[in-house]
Amino acid sequence: MAHSKALLVLENFIAGKFVPCSSYIDSYNPSTGDVYCRVPDSGKEEVEAAVRAAKDAFPIWSSKSPLERSQILNKLADLIEHDLEGFAQAESKDQGKTITFARTVDIPRAVYNFRFFASSVLHHATECTEMASMGCMHYTSRAPVGVAGLISPWNLPLYLLTWKIAPAIACGNTVVAKPSEMTSVTAWMMCKLLEKAGMPPGVVNVVFGTGTKAGEALVCHPDVPLISFTGSTLTAQRIMEKSAPHCKKLSLELGGKNPAIIFDDADLSQCIPTTLRSSFANQGEICLCTSRIFVQRGVYSEFVKRFVAETKKWKVGNPSDPTVDMGALISKEHLEKVRSYVKKAQSEGARILCGEGVDSLALPAGNQKGYFMLPTIIAEVKDESCCMQEEIFGPVTCVVAFDTEEEVIERANGVKYGLAATVWSSNVGRVHRVARRLQSGLVWTNCWLVRDLNLPFGGMKASGIGREGAKDSYEFFTEVKTITIKH
Repeated sequence: MAHSKALLVLENFIAGKFVPCSSYIDSYNPSTGDVYCRVPDSGKEEVEAAVRAAKDAFPIWSSKSPLERSQILNKLADLIEHDLEGFAQAESKDQGKTITFARTVDIPRAVYNFRFFASSVLHHATECTEMASMGCMHYTSRAPVGVAGLISPWNLPLYLLTWKIAPAIACGNTVVAKPSEMTSVTAWMMCKLLEKAGMPPGVVNVVFGTGTKAGEALVCHPDVPLISFTGSTLTAQRIMEKSAPHCKKLSLELGGKNPAIIFDDADLSQCIPTTLRSSFANQGEICLCTSRIFVQRGVYSEFVKRFVAETKKWKVGNPSDPTVDMGALISKEHLEKVRSYVKKAQSEGARILCGEGVDSLALPAGNQKGYFMLPTIIAEVKDESCCMQEEIFGPVTCVVAFDTEEEVIERANGVKYGLAATVWSSNVGRVHRVARRLQSGLVWTNCWLVRDLNLPFGGMKASGIGREGAKDSYEFFTEVKTITIKH
């Protein structure tokens, strides 16, 4: 297809330099449906060059003190923060999310990821024990693993990429990162700041392209001993298969089918606005979003009435409009997939309370071809329906009634995923009891998405393997050695 001269063309970043690629793929602006930029369609050759650069940079980078590495991370954080608005505009345009969300969540968190790991890497201590009877002393030492392969998704592009890069390089590894081909711009912008931050060439290499070509080449590379991946469970299964012959270290943060459990003693004035955000923030394209809402029968009708009324107030439209609550979904294909779940629910006899197919969506002239959808609430849907079992990853949530605590725990656990859950109740004993029994890596009670980066992040069951966070990331991105000295 014909491309206008003004189109942004990205290049891979290898060994401290931008390198053109022999072929490119189109990336779309989700809010207009137009081609927004061209992204390298990298494969084995580009990944090979990036891994070589990372390997060459490893001896010098890994021998730097944690303090020296920390200072570079802090400098990079400052540089991104200095251009926060530029990054936010790019993230909003590239991903479809609202400018408000990019300004207040994505970019500040990317900055904080670097600052957090710049600090936490200075505070890890190793263990030491003595065996006086044997005349021995034991201690542990930790060393970086080598070249880390980092694969990040399209929903929170810079936020989740930096959540991987920061601990990897703080611990002394070098990296080859592959952002999603649908949202590559902010990663490319970050590369422009690396030299200024004092990052030696080859420490951070970014190769753009698809999962099937660039991602696969990275996962299969014998010189990449460690892979951190955020994305779908299906892709993760392939990563595990391809990594098996090399016995790679894996950290996999996958999907969720997250329940919110609302007991009849919940404070609805807090619960409703928070559940609105937890269902529809970032177009519902966050792995931690609520997609199953269980409401105790005593407050069911009141909750539903108020929740639907608040949902209908949400404004969907041009992401660059600061008054908009929800932007566009990532792609045409994804929009179709999300819509198909709503149709399926209808065909099964569920009731669509608001949103898709029920209310009309008025869009500004320039956004008519964008991938927009209204926040949608489905009721009277059976637990075994695909809408209650599969990750939809869009602005769709299902509301169902329950009677007892015992029953709702069983139903909430009745899916293959186990990433996050929220519990709403003013009974402290119940909150602890339910939180303990939910099969979920994270449980928020009377709140949502309040994160302390010190604490483990990750899921159970099909929601992933491993945890990341201050101590957990340090353990994942280093190898431990036990040393015994007989004296």
